[in-house]
Amino acid sequence: MTAAELHQTLRRLQEPKGYFFNTDMSMTTPLLESLLINKERYGYMACPCRLASGDRETDRDIVCPCVYREPDVAEFGACFCGLYVSREYNEGKTVRHTVPERRPAELVLAALGL
Repeated sequence: MTAAELHQTLRRLQEPKGYFFNTDMSMTTPLLESLLINKERYGYMACPCRLASGDRETDRDIVCPCVYREPDVAEFGACFCGLYVSREYNEGKTVRHTVPERRPAELVLAALGL
């Protein structure tokens, strides 16, 4: 599968739920490519902006779309990595902020093997 194919597949699934891909394709395409790399590497599409442990159970919260996407998009108009955004974000109607990491520190440390 290519990044363009993944984009089309996920777009059809996520847009009806109110989640849109960032229209900045210079950002979106590399993120989609990284999802495909993580799928090949780990067997699942771990968030490309977070360190995955390689253990699906440990990483279940960061399998894209991660469990943090909904609150991130609701509060900031975009998810942590900026792949998924609200319609308003793409239309420039949302003030753009840096989205803080919501993943608990113990899961980040587990991904590091600590």
